[in-house]
Amino acid sequence: MKSTYGCDGISTRQHNEPAGNQDVWHYHLHVYPRYVNDQLYLTNGSPSDPDDCAFYADKLRSWIEENI
Repeated sequence: MKSTYGCDGISTRQHNEPAGNQDVWHYHLHVYPRYVNDQLYLTNGSPSDPDDCAFYADKLRSWIEENI
């Protein structure tokens, strides 16, 4: 992630069961690139535009395919 996104660090979050906004129990881990003063915890943690999600996923997928 640091190589692909040029982020300063990485954070993870896991949410379980109904109190964690989970309807069907499963292990689900969010991994976030972090930037100085990014205010991640003041947002829902996802790009608001689905096209942005696809762009970042494709970028990370390309790096994985080239380096694994």
